[in-house]
Amino acid sequence: MQKLIAISFAAVLAGCSGEQPAEQAPPSPAAETEIAGSETEITASDVYASADGLAAMRDQFAKVEMAPDTSFLTDEEKAVVNKLNEVGELMSAIYFRQRSEQNPKWREEIINSDIPHKEALLEMFDLHFGPWDTLDDNTPFYGDTPMPAGAAFYPADMTKDEFEAWIASHPEDEEAFRSGYTVIRRDGDRLVAIPYAEHYREWLEPAAQLMREAAEITSNASLKKFLNLRADSFLSDDYYESEMAWMDLEGPIEAAIGPYEVYTDTLFGYKTAYEAFITVKNPDESAALAKYKGYLRDMEGHLPVDENYKNFKRGFESPIAATYQVHGGGDNVPGVQTIAFNLPNDERVREAKGAKKVILNNVLGAKFDRILAPMAETILVEEQAGLLKKQHMSNKTLFHELSHSLGPGSIEVNGAETTVNAQLKELYSPIEEGKADIMGGYNVLYMMERGELDAAEKDSYLATHFVGLFRSMRFGVAAAHARGAAFQYSYFKEAGAFTVEDGKYRLDFEKLEQAVRDLTRDVVVLQGNGDYDAAATFLDDYAKLDDIAENAIASLTHLPVDIQPIYKSRL
Repeated sequence: MQKLIAISFAAVLAGCSGEQPAEQAPPSPAAETEIAGSETEITASDVYASADGLAAMRDQFAKVEMAPDTSFLTDEEKAVVNKLNEVGELMSAIYFRQRSEQNPKWREEIINSDIPHKEALLEMFDLHFGPWDTLDDNTPFYGDTPMPAGAAFYPADMTKDEFEAWIASHPEDEEAFRSGYTVIRRDGDRLVAIPYAEHYREWLEPAAQLMREAAEITSNASLKKFLNLRADSFLSDDYYESEMAWMDLEGPIEAAIGPYEVYTDTLFGYKTAYEAFITVKNPDESAALAKYKGYLRDMEGHLPVDENYKNFKRGFESPIAATYQVHGGGDNVPGVQTIAFNLPNDERVREAKGAKKVILNNVLGAKFDRILAPMAETILVEEQAGLLKKQHMSNKTLFHELSHSLGPGSIEVNGAETTVNAQLKELYSPIEEGKADIMGGYNVLYMMERGELDAAEKDSYLATHFVGLFRSMRFGVAAAHARGAAFQYSYFKEAGAFTVEDGKYRLDFEKLEQAVRDLTRDVVVLQGNGDYDAAATFLDDYAKLDDIAENAIASLTHLPVDIQPIYKSRL
């Protein structure tokens, strides 16, 4: 059996994958296709980011050495994790090209240039997976090529109207074109859909091989089943069975690997990005959180909406895992770091088994200590700044993820069965993230009402939630989570939930609690109606910042915007 040699992250981005397995197929022609309309040559003379500018970009991220305790893993389990870490590097290689298929060429240009601050530029290029600043609405810092709204999932010059017109005249192509597992390319005067399994075969075949090698090592039956099925999925683009198997994983290794989120596709929100979360599970902490999944049905029933907006079709046996991340890959690596996730996104799996909520405790803890706690001193008036607690950031995160499994999913619009995602298209991600956030807060308050959480901590929770909005909004209001935070901020302002004193916020906790309830209602109704135009109007009205918020964010330059976790490649 061929063994794929471990490779450096920089080598993966550059397109070098170490010593190749003998049986590995040559790159598919599709993998070599360049994006139409992106032939702009970038040279050293085009660089407009100064050394000082790059240093300021670097300072936005606090490097944090991650050394989670893995001493409880057996040698067998460590060997499996090391294999999965290699798969994570291959997910990074794919995502690097999903952002732009010009990225390897541009990176090589930087390496071969005589730019005085080349090393700093290269570091930023690798950190952001390309020449666009992920913290500044993907503004280019190398060259002046804008990042296409559809990234590298579509031809760069393709418009929404062209896409829809093609489907209207070629209805037989609709399923493939809207699939989350195809890229759209030009073939002469035609548009064609190319399956991921074909387009990214150069990296998916060795990834599948590594998954099967890991499956041979493990004696954990549920993990073995998942790894083999996910290897098959890489080569077929059919993820249903492997997602079902992932929901049933048992044991200390918790690994989510594959094409999941659609945030990078801001054109339509259809196309999934490859990523990897390699984590180990803390059984005691996970057991302590598990009780809350027993309340999911009650949370759904408690939503402040009419019964027809409540969704009891999804499974409510969703597992919860408190984990420590040991490695990442793909969409999980560049820019803002994920502190928790709620997967899978397949509504068929959600309706059968619910969705798994995974909390990354080491990432969350680092963000609270380095960013959120010190941020409160700048955002809130002095007597409220001390209310923030790490436990409430954890609660906010947990119930955010739980709330992704609540509210409308599969819906009916004009007599036709569809989904919220399909109806809201590229607007789905910011609305869904904002929904999960505000509904998460609503459900924390509900748990306090039931006595499951300490009601005496209500003001402390609400203060932590509010300051957390600024942590998200610093990412730039084009990002899904940031837009979701921005519409909460504007709604709270309209509700009179805060006043401003010398640039700092004083919260009216009674009005803030009522606004949490009212906004939860409004967003659930918005999703349940599946009205794209109404969703667009809502975001236009609320997903924006006033001058006070802009100034508050500008005053946070002494704090990192996010962290850059540094993980070991092998245990």
